Amino acid sequence: MTEDGGVHARLTALAARLAAAGERPSPPCPDPVNKPMIRNWTQALGDPDPAWHSGGLAPPAMIQVWSMAGLGAAKGGSAGEAVLGLLDESGYTGVVATNCEQTYDRYLRHGERLRSTMRFDGVTGPKRTAMGEGYFVTWYQTWYDERDERVAEMLFRVLKFRPRERAGRARPANSGRYPFQPAVGPDTAFFWDGVKAGELRIQRCADCGALRHPPGPMCPSCHSVKRDFAVASGRGEVHSYVVHHHPPIPGRTPPFVVAVVELEEGVRIVGNVNGCPPDEVTVGMPVELAFERMDDDLTLPQWIPANASAAIEPEPEPEADDGRPALEIPLTPTFVIATALATRDFTPVHHDTALARAQGTKDIFVNILTTMGLVQRAALEVVPGAELARVEVRLGAPAYAGDTLRLHAERADATTVRVHGTVSLGDHVTATVTIKEGA
Repeated sequence: MTEDGGVHARLTALAARLAAAGERPSPPCPDPVNKPMIRNWTQALGDPDPAWHSGGLAPPAMIQVWSMAGLGAAKGGSAGEAVLGLLDESGYTGVVATNCEQTYDRYLRHGERLRSTMRFDGVTGPKRTAMGEGYFVTWYQTWYDERDERVAEMLFRVLKFRPRERAGRARPANSGRYPFQPAVGPDTAFFWDGVKAGELRIQRCADCGALRHPPGPMCPSCHSVKRDFAVASGRGEVHSYVVHHHPPIPGRTPPFVVAVVELEEGVRIVGNVNGCPPDEVTVGMPVELAFERMDDDLTLPQWIPANASAAIEPEPEPEADDGRPALEIPLTPTFVIATALATRDFTPVHHDTALARAQGTKDIFVNILTTMGLVQRAALEVVPGAELARVEVRLGAPAYAGDTLRLHAERADATTVRVHGTVSLGDHVTATVTIKEGA
């Protein structure tokens, strides 16, 4: 039997024993339902609903938070802990949540104390996924109040995967910078200095006066190494272009146009054409220069139709299918870390960049408890004051720090709200929210 075959056999036997054991008590919930934790949670997630404050209710999507053990707590909180440990020992050290389904019998009130139980469901795999080969581990958790009445139940599924080998050393955290930064050297520094000064500078031979772009160390006409620059007028026309659909580009909503623009001065330069739909761009179309700020340090020269405003207007706010503006969440490193801590999730992939990359992800990313809370927030913006009965979430692409999450919520019928969340990598979350009858 191969090593992987041996691991699979051990996993199968262990999973069968755990499933046969049925429901078992979990460690006690460390705190009663309380205002400070609710305040931290709502502030981190930007949830303004007054019911969680003056109304004396706890957000239903917080249910798992009340039983999270917290930093440094003894293990034993997960029905699948033995399976997860065996997978760790076998090299499946990466972990990412994939599914969560929560059912709410009623909303909790400030001051209530809870207990919970867990039941192991199963393990499936090995499966080949975008993260690498792994196993899906599923368990259930149920919460009871002080009268031993059930208040909520949850299905939780994670993928334990074997991280792929990554070439090279880990990069430092992005720290909110636009991810595509130019390489600035002796031949190009004058160009980027010009952009900062609001000028489009074109390299010029100091001997024969020939203009050239992109910049280089030697004149292709007379072979002189002496150079200076000329400031371009900022006017030109589209020489050729492509419409970019895929792959996703941070900070851009496809489709968008990337064009080769021929300047009045005779040289050509590449840039995006903004300010008009892609199907309105044509070869020969007159364009003029506009600068687009990408982050605190980087500005890019771009192009807009001639005679349009020189300032690039911000893209219109994305809208949901019913015309409502989308809920747009900038995923700053502060947001990713703050929401993980507010949900009492101290898993390193949500706050430690180096450890996240060591486990096979490219950066820290939003945890599923935060996604559940944001789905709840988006649904209640569509049906304010409604009482939620159930939230079913399926995760897709990770929501990494430095990206933006856009949530679209739409009421499908009297008791159903659909929520769809996207990031630059594609679909992050697909959710169905069930509303109690009469809401």
